[in-house]
Amino acid sequence: MPTYEYECLSCKHKFEILQSITAKPETKCPQCGKKLRKLISSSAGFIFKGSGFYATDYKKTDKSSKRTAIEGCPKAKEGCSGCPGH
Repeated sequence: MPTYEYECLSCKHKFEILQSITAKPETKCPQCGKKLRKLISSSAGFIFKGSGFYATDYKKTDKSSKRTAIEGCPKAKEGCSGCPGH
């Protein structure tokens, strides 16, 4: 659920509230009861959990490109496995 930030137009009280996207916006200030406005927040609400978001879950591997990367490595004769740092 996203976090929304509100500010009272009268008393300037600011607060955040956790709401579902389909919930109706708040309209009354919890301090003075007057009109609120919803603020545009700059913080993103993304949390990535798990063993890996892109590299292990969605990326398609191409065995031929991996093989050419290993063969093209200048340290391949020394046992390099095609790491990106070489």
